Amino acid sequence: MFKLGKGLSTEEQQYDPTSIINAIRYQVDQWRSRPNPADWQVTPETARLLQHWRHHRFSQIRPFFCQIEAVETIIWLSEVAPKSGKSAKSFLEHLVNANNDANPELMRVALKLATGAGKTTVMAMLIAWQTINAVRRPTSSNFTRGFLVVTPGLTIRDRLRVLLPNDPDSYYQSRELVPGDRGWKRLQMCLMLW
Repeated sequence: MFKLGKGLSTEEQQYDPTSIINAIRYQVDQWRSRPNPADWQVTPETARLLQHWRHHRFSQIRPFFCQIEAVETIIWLSEVAPKSGKSAKSFLEHLVNANNDANPELMRVALKLATGAGKTTVMAMLIAWQTINAVRRPTSSNFTRGFLVVTPGLTIRDRLRVLLPNDPDSYYQSRELVPGDRGWKRLQMCLMLW
């Protein structure tokens, strides 16, 4: 039996991610509530995608709020927080320190979504956001056109083929995740090439 105060964990070993998660959620909520896209502190391409995901009249399945919220969180951490002052930068420092403690060679950020919440759609939205921005900003190190998707087996790998832009059931087209207006047709083609 463990004596009170003599358990396996010490104060230094205690990890409570709830406070930082709630603080980031609060910041993202405040940012999301800004009505003017010019105040969002994101690239014009990101602003266009956010407007599309939030307001487009989808012919079939529109992204769920939790999917948009997950993508917005990554966008806020990537594009907004670095430009938003000391408190926002403290979140980034926390993430860097946590990653350095776990595996300094690989920066990771996790999103929590329930079973059936549409993680594949979130992955497609993140790939579209990164690719479109990378094409428009080829010298930027903030965006990429290369993606590695690791799966636990062949069945899941086969289900994720919808992330391939040239797949007949590609989510970018079938779920209308990339705006279809004229100016975006070229960027849709760039998605086909990654």
